[in-house]
Amino acid sequence: MVVLLIKLLLAPALVVASSLAGRRWGPAVTGALVAFPIVAGPVLLVIHLEHGAAFTRESATASLLGLVSLAAFALVFALAGRRWSWPAALVAGWVAVLAVDAGLAQLRLPGPAALAVTLAAVAAAVLAMPRLPHGGGTGMRPPPPWDLAARSLATAVLVISLTTASTALGPQWTGLLATFPTAASVVAAFALAQGGPVEATRMLAGLLRGLFGFAAFCCALAALVEPVGVTAFACALVAALVVQAGVGLVRRTVRLPV
Repeated sequence: MVVLLIKLLLAPALVVASSLAGRRWGPAVTGALVAFPIVAGPVLLVIHLEHGAAFTRESATASLLGLVSLAAFALVFALAGRRWSWPAALVAGWVAVLAVDAGLAQLRLPGPAALAVTLAAVAAAVLAMPRLPHGGGTGMRPPPPWDLAARSLATAVLVISLTTASTALGPQWTGLLATFPTAASVVAAFALAQGGPVEATRMLAGLLRGLFGFAAFCCALAALVEPVGVTAFACALVAALVVQAGVGLVRRTVRLPV
């Protein structure tokens, strides 16, 4: 029953909470919150409860690599959104994700190597993002009434599908697909449709900054889940918060590209 409740409620509730916070503080905050492991975290928790620590460690390492495909999604969607409408930009982003995941699935890297590859990819995506105008508020129109319900449903479907298929997929593909941009896709599509390319890019730039905390979560979980079990999830969450606070501090003191 506990596992079922996690599948049905935890990740969707976190997605809704991040969406509401983003509406209050703007698209950059939305992106940063969506980049947090609000979907992958519950997926990996269910994986741990159903398959044990060793499976979770491998999946967490794969999820770390999966952030490369999430960075690719952000970059491709931002570039495509400058020329195309949101459906075409979304398809382009998904194609990029699946293409990168297909390549990453062939790799079996230890944690430090996976971290190096991920950080390099995220940094490259940050540098390649379209430049944003300075200052200014958001130009977003109010979302439709069904927006939060759609995000919740999409999240629940992903969590249930991944955790149900995890035995057949194995830890590598389970971890990679846990980072599939479900919430990011919904948020990016609405940002482009309602606010235009600038607002979509602002949101996706926030997402890229949030991936550093996500990487810390995956690293800590992979390192600690076998020694300490489920407590590793709390430790990983703390690691993600500390790293993300550091990223925010650096951004306030150093002018970054996005």
